Amino acid sequence: MDILTKNYIPRLTISPSSRTLVQLSMEMVALKATARGEQSPNDVRRANSVPCVLYGNEVKNTTMQCGSIELTKAYMKAGENTLVDLEIDGKKVPVLFHALQFEPITGQITHVDFYAVNLKKEIEAPVPIRFTGDAPAVKEFAAIIVTVQDHVTVQCLPMDLPHDLEVSLTKLAQVHDVVEVSDIVVPSGVTILDDADAVLVTAQEQRKEEEVLPTPAAAEGAAAEGEASAEGAAAAEGAAAPAAEEASKKEKKAKDE
Repeated sequence: MDILTKNYIPRLTISPSSRTLVQLSMEMVALKATARGEQSPNDVRRANSVPCVLYGNEVKNTTMQCGSIELTKAYMKAGENTLVDLEIDGKKVPVLFHALQFEPITGQITHVDFYAVNLKKEIEAPVPIRFTGDAPAVKEFAAIIVTVQDHVTVQCLPMDLPHDLEVSLTKLAQVHDVVEVSDIVVPSGVTILDDADAVLVTAQEQRKEEEVLPTPAAAEGAAAEGEASAEGAAAAEGAAAPAAEEASKKEKKAKDE
């Protein structure tokens, strides 16, 4: 068995698939490549191509290049878990996108590792989860849906490798309900290697805004500030009283004169 990810203990197993190689070829994503020769990776990129390498399944390590636009379109269709019918120098090889490098600013693919697979030999590969439907807990209790795990690792023949696995959210009827790996409807010929009780998604209640209470030190500071203000006002009032009385006497004296 070829292993594309870490080892796991099998949990869910379904009987083998009956799809034919003709059906498989119709489902594979086609892509052409050419030998790279002595060109450096940077020279390849300047020519609007992407440097690639092919290995696996007793295939000799081969450096090659693919047109940037064609490669990007193929990756958008296949992802890392759909077979690609890679044609290089007239020879076709079933492969998977195994490792990719991207330009950090533009997001363009800058390098690809292709892994050649044996169609008669099982492999392990990650498969994304596609969530469908509506969770009743959202409507009834204003719950928040939290994704805990968005993919699982499967074991199967390359021709049985699913593009994604569908999981319904309709099971999330109450707050704290969960959807687990065991709830996945597994296609024929596929074994899920993750623990059956691993949580994929859960419904959680919204967090309530907590009232922020002042700390004892802040409360004491506010109280002291209030007392100081009161004392200041009293002092100002006391200082103003004699001045007002003196002004009144001067005004009365002026009138008598």
